[in-house]
Amino acid sequence: MSDVNGPTGQTPASHGPEDAAVGTAGTGAGAEAATGSATGSATESVAESVADVGAPTGSTAVGPQTTAAATAAEGGRRVRVVLVDDHRMFRTGVQAEIGETERTGVEVVGEAADVDQAVTVITATRPEVVLLDVHLPGGGGVEVLRRCAPLMADARQPVRFLALSVSDAAEDVIGVIRGGARGYVTKTITGTDLVNSVFRVQEGDAVFSPRLAGFVLDAFASTDAPPVDEDLDRLTQREREVLRLIARGYAYKEIAKQLFISVKTVESHVSAVLRKLQLSNRHELTRWATARRLV
Repeated sequence: MSDVNGPTGQTPASHGPEDAAVGTAGTGAGAEAATGSATGSATESVAESVADVGAPTGSTAVGPQTTAAATAAEGGRRVRVVLVDDHRMFRTGVQAEIGETERTGVEVVGEAADVDQAVTVITATRPEVVLLDVHLPGGGGVEVLRRCAPLMADARQPVRFLALSVSDAAEDVIGVIRGGARGYVTKTITGTDLVNSVFRVQEGDAVFSPRLAGFVLDAFASTDAPPVDEDLDRLTQREREVLRLIARGYAYKEIAKQLFISVKTVESHVSAVLRKLQLSNRHELTRWATARRLV
């Protein structure tokens, strides 16, 4: 694991699978890396208020939550946030969008690009909210949640997690909610709505993009565990992302832009998916994904 910037100012770099990234830790109480099984109460989260934010169709949230960030900033409220995403360009964009503390009330105190780095930074800075990508080197967002379970359970200073991902797949949403995340929004969300979501999660609310809330409610309304798809399990998380976008009709260049990777990398992922699933072309791949309701 690469080191991350600590309070003393070390600046070593860490590299994800496709993009070089540097994790930074802000000031905060130091603690040892937390380990243990995830115990987040997803059922309780769903039972609480669910905010409709960041709809993929471009609709925005309405009601009191749309002014939450402005009210917080005017009243001097602050929320300390850690950004966890393996794409440095995306982290930089989020930082620029929401990290102007005097305007938004959000103070970004650390960044991380993989699971080990995330656990180290979160443990050191003890933020109030972590913006967590679902797909990360080292085990994904679910592994971060598992290892940070004691921090989530701290009654005096709980660390709360809000998933922020390009994926809107039901299994990704359900996985991180079962792991203890307080909400899940997609990367189509606006900066204003993301700030509002962060403050709501800080207050203990459950926050979901509208379509994703239905996945969670359906999952916890059923007592049956979803069946294991052995074919799908052969694919890496990134290959699943590429698979879904191909099945939705995206061109290679569009997928590359969406996932912050090169066109050549997209081609490599598509070839790997076709080989693992024993399919011949993207049309067969689309039918395969549609039959499994992955689109």
